[in-house]
Amino acid sequence: MRIYIDADAFPNVIKDVLIRASVRLNVPLCFVANKPMRFEGPANISIIQVPEGPDVADNHIAEFVQPGDLVITADIPLADRVVTRGAFALDPRGKLYTQENIKNSLAMRGLFKELRDGGMMSGGPAAFGKLDRQTFANRLDSFLTRHLKTENGKT
Repeated sequence: MRIYIDADAFPNVIKDVLIRASVRLNVPLCFVANKPMRFEGPANISIIQVPEGPDVADNHIAEFVQPGDLVITADIPLADRVVTRGAFALDPRGKLYTQENIKNSLAMRGLFKELRDGGMMSGGPAAFGKLDRQTFANRLDSFLTRHLKTENGKT
């Protein structure tokens, strides 16, 4: 199992949560971004810089993700692509996307986009706060604990 992070629009405040989980559980962690990132740390943490352009990082993640991997992204179309490939996606606010809920989430995204484009709705999500960080940390821990037990045959 590997964790990919869609790092182009990633809340930096959860980076330490991911790094601690990666180190504690020895799960490879890969930040994918189209901008330079610096990080010095454990060998199981890597950074892939892709060329600039729309969806280049998303396309890289979608191409390399394997069944059972986890992708951290707020991008619902990317979440749909990775879930379709048998992986999982976790929103930085703690929502886990799976085969059972991704199509509904994608449909809701489309509806909200239409409402915003039509001027019937404005604004975006609330600012990322401490509760979001804690919700993300809890969901990540729960997912990794359950997934790694299953992966190791300890269901």
